[in-house]
Amino acid sequence: MNAAEAVAVVMFLAVILYSVFGGADFGSGVWDLTAGGTRRGAPTRRLIDRSIGPVWEANHVWLIFVLVFLWTGFPTAFAALMRTLAIPFWLAGLGIVARGASFAFRKYAPTLRWAQGAGVVFATSSLMTPFFLGTIAGGIASGRVPATGTGSVWSSWINPTSILGGVLAVSTCTFLAGVLLAAEANKGSEHDLAEQLRQKSLVGGLITGGVVLAGIPVLATDDAALVDGLLGRALPLVLGSAVAGFAAMYQLWTHRYRRARVSAALAVALVVSGWGAGQYPWILMEQLTIDEAAGASSTLIGLLVAAGLALVLVVPPLGYLLRFADSAHPDPPPQSAPQG
Repeated sequence: MNAAEAVAVVMFLAVILYSVFGGADFGSGVWDLTAGGTRRGAPTRRLIDRSIGPVWEANHVWLIFVLVFLWTGFPTAFAALMRTLAIPFWLAGLGIVARGASFAFRKYAPTLRWAQGAGVVFATSSLMTPFFLGTIAGGIASGRVPATGTGSVWSSWINPTSILGGVLAVSTCTFLAGVLLAAEANKGSEHDLAEQLRQKSLVGGLITGGVVLAGIPVLATDDAALVDGLLGRALPLVLGSAVAGFAAMYQLWTHRYRRARVSAALAVALVVSGWGAGQYPWILMEQLTIDEAAGASSTLIGLLVAAGLALVLVVPPLGYLLRFADSAHPDPPPQSAPQG
Protein backbone atom coordinates (compact mmCIF):
# COMPACT_ATOMS: atom_id res chain seq x y z
CA MET A 1 0.00 0.00 0.00
CA ASN A 2 1.49 3.33 -1.05
CA ALA A 3 0.94 6.71 0.62
CA ALA A 4 -1.98 7.67 -1.63
CA GLU A 5 -3.84 4.45 -0.87
CA ALA A 6 -3.12 4.81 2.85
CA VAL A 7 -4.60 8.33 2.85
CA ALA A 8 -7.62 7.05 0.90
CA VAL A 9 -8.16 4.28 3.45
CA VAL A 10 -7.98 6.72 6.36
CA MET A 11 -10.35 9.08 4.58
CA PHE A 12 -12.83 6.29 3.88
CA LEU A 13 -12.70 5.15 7.50
CA ALA A 14 -13.96 8.63 8.36
CA VAL A 15 -16.73 8.19 5.77
CA ILE A 16 -17.77 4.98 7.54
CA LEU A 17 -17.74 6.63 10.96
CA TYR A 18 -19.80 9.55 9.69
CA SER A 19 -22.26 7.14 8.09
CA VAL A 20 -22.78 5.34 11.40
CA PHE A 21 -22.70 8.17 13.95
CA GLY A 22 -23.97 10.99 11.77
CA GLY A 23 -26.49 8.68 10.14
CA ALA A 24 -28.00 7.79 13.50
CA ASP A 25 -28.44 11.51 14.24
CA PHE A 26 -30.05 12.26 10.89
CA GLY A 27 -32.38 9.30 11.28
CA SER A 28 -33.51 10.66 14.64
CA GLY A 29 -34.86 13.66 12.79
CA VAL A 30 -37.05 11.41 10.66
CA TRP A 31 -38.49 9.85 13.82
CA ASP A 32 -39.09 13.38 15.11
CA LEU A 33 -40.99 14.18 11.92
CA THR A 34 -43.25 11.14 12.29
CA ALA A 35 -43.69 11.28 16.08
CA GLY A 36 -47.10 12.94 15.95
CA GLY A 37 -48.56 16.09 17.46
CA THR A 38 -47.31 18.08 20.41
CA ARG A 39 -48.70 15.78 23.10
CA ARG A 40 -48.58 12.43 21.36
CA GLY A 41 -45.07 12.99 20.04
CA ALA A 42 -43.64 14.51 23.23
CA PRO A 43 -42.12 11.26 24.63
CA THR A 44 -40.31 10.51 21.37
CA ARG A 45 -39.01 14.06 21.06
CA ARG A 46 -37.79 14.07 24.67
CA LEU A 47 -35.98 10.83 23.96
CA ILE A 48 -34.38 12.27 20.82
CA ASP A 49 -33.22 15.38 22.68
CA ARG A 50 -31.76 13.26 25.46
CA SER A 51 -30.08 10.81 23.08
CA ILE A 52 -28.43 13.09 20.56
CA GLY A 53 -28.12 16.29 22.57
CA PRO A 54 -24.64 15.60 24.01
CA VAL A 55 -23.03 14.34 20.80
CA TRP A 56 -24.90 15.51 17.71
CA GLU A 57 -22.50 18.34 16.71
CA ALA A 58 -19.43 16.26 17.56
CA ASN A 59 -20.30 13.77 14.83
CA HIS A 60 -19.65 16.35 12.10
CA VAL A 61 -15.93 16.09 12.88
CA TRP A 62 -15.85 13.06 10.58
CA LEU A 63 -17.36 14.98 7.66
CA ILE A 64 -14.85 17.80 8.15
CA PHE A 65 -12.08 15.21 8.31
CA VAL A 66 -13.20 13.71 4.97
CA LEU A 67 -13.43 17.07 3.21
CA VAL A 68 -10.03 18.25 4.45
CA PHE A 69 -8.33 15.00 3.43
CA LEU A 70 -10.04 15.04 0.04
CA TRP A 71 -9.14 18.68 -0.60
CA THR A 72 -5.49 18.41 0.39
CA GLY A 73 -4.73 14.80 -0.55
CA PHE A 74 -6.69 14.53 -3.80
CA PRO A 75 -7.15 18.10 -5.09
CA THR A 76 -8.06 17.09 -8.65
CA ALA A 77 -10.90 14.87 -7.44
CA PHE A 78 -12.04 17.53 -4.95
CA ALA A 79 -12.23 20.20 -7.66
CA ALA A 80 -14.13 17.86 -9.98
CA LEU A 81 -16.63 16.97 -7.28
CA MET A 82 -17.24 20.55 -6.21
CA ARG A 83 -17.81 21.69 -9.78
CA THR A 84 -20.02 18.86 -11.01
CA LEU A 85 -21.92 18.10 -7.79
CA ALA A 86 -22.11 21.65 -6.46
CA ILE A 87 -25.90 21.64 -6.14
CA PRO A 88 -26.30 18.54 -3.90
CA PHE A 89 -23.25 19.61 -1.86
CA TRP A 90 -24.84 23.00 -1.21
CA LEU A 91 -28.21 21.45 -0.40
CA ALA A 92 -26.64 18.96 2.01
CA GLY A 93 -24.69 21.77 3.67
CA LEU A 94 -27.84 23.87 3.93
CA GLY A 95 -29.56 20.95 5.61
CA ILE A 96 -26.74 20.57 8.14
CA VAL A 97 -26.83 24.26 9.06
CA ALA A 98 -30.64 24.43 9.22
CA ARG A 99 -30.76 21.27 11.28
CA GLY A 100 -28.26 22.55 13.83
CA ALA A 101 -29.91 25.94 14.20
CA SER A 102 -33.44 24.57 14.50
CA PHE A 103 -32.45 21.89 17.01
CA ALA A 104 -31.03 24.60 19.27
CA PHE A 105 -33.84 27.12 18.69
CA ARG A 106 -36.55 24.57 19.46
CA LYS A 107 -35.29 24.21 23.01
CA TYR A 108 -35.54 27.93 23.69
CA ALA A 109 -38.53 28.87 21.53
CA PRO A 110 -40.67 31.54 23.27
CA THR A 111 -43.98 30.08 22.06
CA LEU A 112 -45.44 26.74 21.03
CA ARG A 113 -45.78 27.89 17.41
CA TRP A 114 -42.10 28.83 17.23
CA ALA A 115 -41.14 25.48 18.75
CA GLN A 116 -43.30 23.62 16.25
CA GLY A 117 -41.81 25.58 13.35
CA ALA A 118 -38.26 24.87 14.52
CA GLY A 119 -39.19 21.21 14.93
CA VAL A 120 -40.43 20.99 11.34
CA VAL A 121 -37.20 22.54 10.06
CA PHE A 122 -35.14 20.16 12.20
CA ALA A 123 -37.02 17.11 10.96
CA THR A 124 -37.14 18.01 7.26
CA SER A 125 -33.47 19.04 7.16
CA SER A 126 -32.59 15.75 8.88
CA LEU A 127 -34.25 14.01 5.95
CA MET A 128 -32.84 16.16 3.14
CA THR A 129 -29.20 16.02 4.25
CA PRO A 130 -28.69 12.24 4.03
CA PHE A 131 -30.72 12.17 0.83
CA PHE A 132 -28.44 14.63 -0.94
CA LEU A 133 -25.32 13.01 0.49
CA GLY A 134 -26.65 9.75 -0.94
CA THR A 135 -27.14 11.34 -4.36
CA ILE A 136 -23.52 12.53 -4.24
CA ALA A 137 -22.36 8.98 -3.51
CA GLY A 138 -24.50 7.73 -6.38
CA GLY A 139 -23.05 10.28 -8.77
CA ILE A 140 -19.51 9.24 -7.85
CA ALA A 141 -20.25 5.51 -7.96
CA SER A 142 -21.95 5.69 -11.36
CA GLY A 143 -19.01 7.46 -13.02
CA ARG A 144 -20.87 10.68 -13.72
CA VAL A 145 -18.15 12.96 -12.32
CA PRO A 146 -15.40 13.40 -14.93
CA ALA A 147 -11.91 14.32 -13.78
CA THR A 148 -12.21 17.63 -15.63
CA GLY A 149 -15.15 18.66 -13.48
CA THR A 150 -17.25 19.36 -16.58
CA GLY A 151 -20.02 16.86 -15.81
CA SER A 152 -23.67 17.83 -15.96
CA VAL A 153 -24.71 19.77 -12.87
CA TRP A 154 -28.13 18.06 -13.04
CA SER A 155 -27.86 14.55 -14.46
CA SER A 156 -24.76 13.87 -12.33
CA TRP A 157 -27.02 13.55 -9.29
CA ILE A 158 -30.50 13.21 -10.78
CA ASN A 159 -30.18 9.69 -12.15
CA PRO A 160 -31.29 6.19 -11.10
CA THR A 161 -28.17 5.34 -9.08
CA SER A 162 -28.14 8.67 -7.26
CA ILE A 163 -31.84 8.57 -6.41
CA LEU A 164 -31.37 5.02 -5.16
CA GLY A 165 -28.41 6.21 -3.08
CA GLY A 166 -30.47 9.03 -1.58
CA VAL A 167 -33.45 6.85 -0.70
CA LEU A 168 -31.21 4.12 0.69
CA ALA A 169 -29.32 6.67 2.81
CA VAL A 170 -32.56 7.99 4.33
CA SER A 171 -34.05 4.54 4.98
CA THR A 172 -30.80 3.21 6.45
CA CYS A 173 -30.38 6.20 8.75
CA THR A 174 -34.01 5.87 9.86
CA PHE A 175 -33.66 2.18 10.69
CA LEU A 176 -30.38 2.69 12.54
CA ALA A 177 -31.77 5.58 14.56
CA GLY A 178 -34.94 3.67 15.37
CA VAL A 179 -32.96 0.75 16.79
CA LEU A 180 -30.77 3.06 18.87
CA LEU A 181 -33.74 5.04 20.16
CA ALA A 182 -35.62 1.88 21.09
CA ALA A 183 -32.58 0.67 23.02
CA GLU A 184 -32.29 4.05 24.75
CA ALA A 185 -35.97 4.04 25.72
CA ASN A 186 -35.66 0.50 27.09
CA LYS A 187 -32.58 1.48 29.09
CA GLY A 188 -34.53 4.39 30.57
CA SER A 189 -37.39 2.07 31.58
CA GLU A 190 -39.75 3.72 29.09
CA HIS A 191 -41.00 0.33 27.99
CA ASP A 192 -44.13 1.47 26.18
CA LEU A 193 -42.09 3.89 24.08
CA ALA A 194 -39.44 1.24 23.47
CA GLU A 195 -42.10 -1.16 22.23
CA GLN A 196 -43.60 1.48 19.96
CA LEU A 197 -40.20 2.28 18.46
CA ARG A 198 -39.34 -1.42 18.18
CA GLN A 199 -42.40 -2.12 16.06
CA LYS A 200 -41.85 0.92 13.85
CA SER A 201 -38.17 0.06 13.43
CA LEU A 202 -39.06 -3.44 12.28
CA VAL A 203 -41.21 -1.88 9.58
CA GLY A 204 -38.36 0.48 8.76
CA GLY A 205 -36.00 -2.46 8.42
CA LEU A 206 -38.37 -4.19 6.01
CA ILE A 207 -38.62 -1.01 3.96
CA THR A 208 -34.84 -0.72 3.85
CA GLY A 209 -34.55 -4.31 2.71
CA GLY A 210 -37.14 -3.64 0.03
CA VAL A 211 -35.16 -0.64 -1.21
CA VAL A 212 -32.04 -2.80 -1.45
CA LEU A 213 -33.84 -5.49 -3.42
CA ALA A 214 -35.48 -2.95 -5.71
CA GLY A 215 -32.09 -1.33 -6.26
CA ILE A 216 -30.44 -4.47 -7.64
CA PRO A 217 -31.96 -4.16 -11.15
CA VAL A 218 -31.40 -0.40 -11.04
CA LEU A 219 -27.67 -0.83 -10.47
CA ALA A 220 -27.49 -3.69 -12.96
CA THR A 221 -28.75 -1.44 -15.76
CA ASP A 222 -27.31 1.92 -14.70
CA ASP A 223 -24.01 1.09 -13.01
CA ALA A 224 -22.63 -2.22 -14.26
CA ALA A 225 -19.05 -1.38 -13.25
CA LEU A 226 -20.01 -0.94 -9.60
CA VAL A 227 -22.07 -4.14 -9.68
CA ASP A 228 -19.00 -6.02 -10.93
CA GLY A 229 -17.01 -4.65 -8.01
CA LEU A 230 -19.75 -5.46 -5.49
CA LEU A 231 -19.97 -9.03 -6.77
CA GLY A 232 -16.17 -9.34 -6.83
CA ARG A 233 -13.80 -8.12 -4.13
CA ALA A 234 -16.61 -6.48 -2.14
CA LEU A 235 -18.87 -9.55 -2.01
CA PRO A 236 -17.82 -10.67 1.53
CA LEU A 237 -18.63 -7.19 2.83
CA VAL A 238 -21.97 -7.10 1.02
CA LEU A 239 -22.92 -10.50 2.41
CA GLY A 240 -21.71 -9.46 5.85
CA SER A 241 -23.93 -6.38 5.79
CA ALA A 242 -26.93 -8.54 4.86
CA VAL A 243 -26.20 -10.95 7.72
CA ALA A 244 -25.78 -8.06 10.18
CA GLY A 245 -29.03 -6.49 8.98
CA PHE A 246 -30.95 -9.74 9.44
CA ALA A 247 -29.34 -10.17 12.87
CA ALA A 248 -30.45 -6.67 13.89
CA MET A 249 -34.02 -7.44 12.80
CA TYR A 250 -34.06 -10.75 14.69
CA GLN A 251 -32.57 -9.21 17.83
CA LEU A 252 -35.06 -6.37 17.67
CA TRP A 253 -37.88 -8.87 17.20
CA THR A 254 -36.75 -10.75 20.32
CA HIS A 255 -36.29 -7.56 22.37
CA ARG A 256 -32.50 -7.81 22.51
CA TYR A 257 -32.01 -4.09 22.18
CA ARG A 258 -28.34 -3.73 23.00
CA ARG A 259 -27.31 -6.45 20.57
CA ALA A 260 -29.62 -5.05 17.92
CA ARG A 261 -27.97 -1.66 17.94
CA VAL A 262 -24.52 -3.21 17.51
CA SER A 263 -25.74 -5.31 14.59
CA ALA A 264 -27.50 -2.35 12.97
CA ALA A 265 -24.38 -0.18 13.21
CA LEU A 266 -22.26 -3.03 11.83
CA ALA A 267 -24.66 -3.46 8.89
CA VAL A 268 -24.29 0.21 7.97
CA ALA A 269 -20.51 0.11 8.33
CA LEU A 270 -20.23 -2.99 6.15
CA VAL A 271 -22.50 -1.72 3.38
CA VAL A 272 -20.50 1.52 3.15
CA SER A 273 -17.28 -0.50 3.21
CA GLY A 274 -18.67 -2.61 0.38
CA TRP A 275 -19.19 0.50 -1.71
CA GLY A 276 -15.57 1.53 -1.14
CA ALA A 277 -14.19 -1.92 -1.94
CA GLY A 278 -16.39 -2.23 -5.02
CA GLN A 279 -15.16 1.10 -6.35
CA TYR A 280 -11.44 0.50 -5.70
CA PRO A 281 -9.04 1.61 -7.21
CA TRP A 282 -11.15 4.50 -8.51
CA ILE A 283 -11.67 7.63 -6.47
CA LEU A 284 -14.02 8.86 -9.22
CA MET A 285 -15.51 5.70 -10.68
CA GLU A 286 -14.11 4.96 -14.17
CA GLN A 287 -12.78 8.51 -14.33
CA LEU A 288 -9.86 8.97 -11.94
CA THR A 289 -7.89 6.47 -9.87
CA ILE A 290 -6.54 7.07 -6.39
CA ASP A 291 -2.95 7.29 -7.66
CA GLU A 292 -3.87 9.64 -10.50
CA ALA A 293 -5.70 12.01 -8.17
CA ALA A 294 -3.08 12.01 -5.41
CA GLY A 295 -1.28 15.21 -4.50
CA ALA A 296 2.38 15.66 -3.64
CA SER A 297 3.99 12.88 -1.64
CA SER A 298 5.02 15.32 1.09
CA THR A 299 1.38 16.36 1.47
CA LEU A 300 0.24 12.76 1.72
CA ILE A 301 2.83 11.99 4.39
CA GLY A 302 1.74 15.09 6.29
CA LEU A 303 -1.86 13.91 6.18
CA LEU A 304 -0.88 10.51 7.57
CA VAL A 305 1.00 12.22 10.41
CA ALA A 306 -2.07 14.39 11.07
CA ALA A 307 -4.24 11.28 11.11
CA GLY A 308 -1.91 9.71 13.67
CA LEU A 309 -2.13 12.81 15.86
CA ALA A 310 -5.92 12.81 15.52
CA LEU A 311 -5.96 9.19 16.62
CA VAL A 312 -4.19 10.21 19.82
CA LEU A 313 -5.70 13.65 20.46
CA VAL A 314 -9.25 13.46 19.07
CA VAL A 315 -10.48 9.88 19.17
CA PRO A 316 -10.01 9.22 22.94
CA PRO A 317 -11.96 12.28 24.15
CA LEU A 318 -14.62 11.70 21.52
CA GLY A 319 -14.90 8.08 22.63
CA TYR A 320 -15.18 9.25 26.24
CA LEU A 321 -17.95 11.68 25.25
CA LEU A 322 -19.90 8.89 23.53
CA ARG A 323 -19.40 6.56 26.49
CA PHE A 324 -20.44 9.26 28.94
CA ALA A 325 -23.56 10.07 26.91
CA ASP A 326 -24.45 6.37 26.72
CA SER A 327 -24.02 5.76 30.44
CA ALA A 328 -25.67 8.96 31.66
CA HIS A 329 -28.76 8.36 33.74
CA PRO A 330 -31.81 9.66 31.87
CA ASP A 331 -33.93 12.36 33.43
CA PRO A 332 -37.38 11.24 34.55
CA PRO A 333 -40.16 12.20 32.14
CA PRO A 334 -41.92 15.43 33.12
CA GLN A 335 -45.54 15.32 34.19
CA SER A 336 -46.70 17.51 31.33
CA ALA A 337 -45.71 17.50 27.68
CA PRO A 338 -43.20 20.19 26.65
CA GLN A 339 -43.99 22.79 24.05
CA GLY A 340 -42.36 21.51 20.89
